[in-house]
Amino acid sequence: MKSILRYLFVLLVILTFQSCGTCSHHHVGTNGAGVSQVSHGREVWSSLSDVGYPIISDTIASRVLERYCYTVSHNKNTRQPNWVMWQLTGEHVMNKKEDVWSDYREDEELPVEERATLEDYASSGYDRGHMCPGGDCNWDDEGRDETFVLSNMCPQNPQLNRGDWKEIEMACRKWAQKYGSIYIVCGPMFFKSQVHERIGPHQVPVPEAFFKVVLCVDGDDPKGIGFICRNTDGNRKKDFYVNTIRQVERITGYQFFPNLADSIKNVVYDMDDINAW
Repeated sequence: MKSILRYLFVLLVILTFQSCGTCSHHHVGTNGAGVSQVSHGREVWSSLSDVGYPIISDTIASRVLERYCYTVSHNKNTRQPNWVMWQLTGEHVMNKKEDVWSDYREDEELPVEERATLEDYASSGYDRGHMCPGGDCNWDDEGRDETFVLSNMCPQNPQLNRGDWKEIEMACRKWAQKYGSIYIVCGPMFFKSQVHERIGPHQVPVPEAFFKVVLCVDGDDPKGIGFICRNTDGNRKKDFYVNTIRQVERITGYQFFPNLADSIKNVVYDMDDINAW
């Protein structure tokens, strides 16, 4: 029964998803993928170039910001990320700091007309849901600080943000410790033919769901897995949300890990057994 329900959910998402969100399409740059590259000259701690940033349609507005701990493709139309990507290592998890951090703020590296603001989220009923969680970057003050800019966040149901989504984040940390290193990509999903709920003065659209894909290529046993979570207050076991990376690619229209060798893709892209992790 569980597998049938999961299949029906995936089918529904495939039929109703549009990756660009709610807004008209605009090219933001001309690097071959509608992307405006912004480089800040900071050291990029993760080796994301080994597997490659996600490739998305050139019809999707995208400004790529390389941060200390993660990289984000930001969409000026939704004022949210298209995707956020980072590498999480076991060393990062072990070196985390325990003090509390909650400096939510606008992303001042974005033009004012492209940013979400704290006023957009105030009294909205939605959390400022991290895509790259602060807990994955709090091995470094600057890295963790940058996870609290709103360009790394989406309106997220509080029960999802503090419940099932958080449990998946914690599972990723365990996997990073177990295998040494993993790559993670996640982001919002907007369903087509649907009037999106909007919040705040800038009418920020609320995603109907979120995706996350996880890749491990360390060692002789590469692994991959994907998740799709509806933006609701569901309280389910993690395996309910499981998809293959290939399924998440098909639903989002994104191409993940483009530099990954085909021999590894053929092994990991169809894995959907969370118990194998």
